[in-house]
Amino acid sequence: MALLGRWADALKLAAPERQAWLDAGAWHDALRDAEEGSLRTATGDHERPVGLLHGPAAARRLASLGESRTDVLEAVRWHTIGCSGWASTGRALYMADFLEPGRPFMQVDRAFLADRVPDAFDAVFRQVVRMRLEWALREGKGLAPETVALWNAVR
Repeated sequence: MALLGRWADALKLAAPERQAWLDAGAWHDALRDAEEGSLRTATGDHERPVGLLHGPAAARRLASLGESRTDVLEAVRWHTIGCSGWASTGRALYMADFLEPGRPFMQVDRAFLADRVPDAFDAVFRQVVRMRLEWALREGKGLAPETVALWNAVR
């Protein structure tokens, strides 16, 4: 999640906010490879696709370990589907997760957007939300209510 550090530096974020961005980036996928049963037990969610559970499970674990920054917990919790009430930490993590350079798709477009974040944070965030929605629809995926609420908040 080097993007988060790069953006935080370019935006000259205060140290606490910068650290929140970096911590959310470090922890968001902490349970990505956990077994389905443990994710369902941790979240109590037996309905959503398993791929959407690692964020909520990681946020619960972080809270149990003493993490109390709401922006970090909400960023980690909702990073796969989005949250309309996010502060900048959640928005930055959502973008970084999608724009991460190691991903094999749309590399030129994503690199362009990643470079624009410090100058056009809100506009790039809106575009990332749009691109993720378009992908989900194109692939026939369902849209979580939180994702729809996020789109309605930024469009």
